[in-house]
Amino acid sequence: MTQEQKQDIAHKLQEYINLHAISQTIVSDRTGVRKEYITSILKGVFTYDAGKGNTGDIPNKHFMKLAELLDYATEKRYWINRPTPQLTQMIATLEEARQHAYTRLIVGVTGSGKSHAISLYAKKHPADVFHVKVGSEDTLNGLLEKVCAALKVPPAKHKSAKIRDIAASLKMLYNYGKKPQLIFDESEYLKVSALCSIKEFYDYLDKYCSIVLIGTEQLTSQIDKLRKKDAKGIPQLYRRIKFGVRFLPSIDKSFKLFLKDIEDKELVKFLRSECENYGELHDVLVPCMREADRLQVPISLALVKKVLNINQVELFNAV
Repeated sequence: MTQEQKQDIAHKLQEYINLHAISQTIVSDRTGVRKEYITSILKGVFTYDAGKGNTGDIPNKHFMKLAELLDYATEKRYWINRPTPQLTQMIATLEEARQHAYTRLIVGVTGSGKSHAISLYAKKHPADVFHVKVGSEDTLNGLLEKVCAALKVPPAKHKSAKIRDIAASLKMLYNYGKKPQLIFDESEYLKVSALCSIKEFYDYLDKYCSIVLIGTEQLTSQIDKLRKKDAKGIPQLYRRIKFGVRFLPSIDKSFKLFLKDIEDKELVKFLRSECENYGELHDVLVPCMREADRLQVPISLALVKKVLNINQVELFNAV
């Protein structure tokens, strides 16, 4: 990374801090960059005290973490954010929920850009938007520890105490004039106990904090199935979220926003026939565009098939 890029990152970081009225501690919490490094970088000093009168250069990886927060490109980007209907609706829904402390479920198909939208949105609200990704093996206790880590709340021993401490932290943000929002990504993986904890969060935080569950239709199907079985706590949860479900639009598989600059019509036809969503389109285009740049040739169907070893893929699918 060049000195000019480091200086640019330092300048944009100060602008970001001023714009969002946040502390260096919040930047450190969100990026994992040590606060003393951030202090030096903002002063235009890109070294640190290594002890015994020696200094060392602040490693580039810390500048990269800050660049990611600032959405600052340190190299050419091959995937540009596009105002897809899914992204536009999702951001609007998140903003509305945050402003009014609503509880919402946002449902969209795999590959519609939900996680990407969360990342973009959270960068715009670094002081009071917190998000965690639910894992398929997450227990309730493990999930609560993820939330504690996001909020920098020391995890209590018992699950009920964790929920109370998390709620107290979010309510304190509200009392300080913030608009806290807690987002659970890939919520289709939430187990019954975790879904019941969402009901508890709702009861603690109603009118103080927005709670948003984001996932595929497996999430709503799971909740409906458990409700019909009268699973403990689920009817109560359902009552609270019944009118808060928002479905994202279907993906336009012509991918007009993404393919308008590709001149090879056969490649466009191939992408439209083979890619089911934005995620798959990304996985095809980014490595191929990078290779096209390296070879200094236009991207084409022939190049894509070569980069992706497409004949072997077809053979694999046939088996």
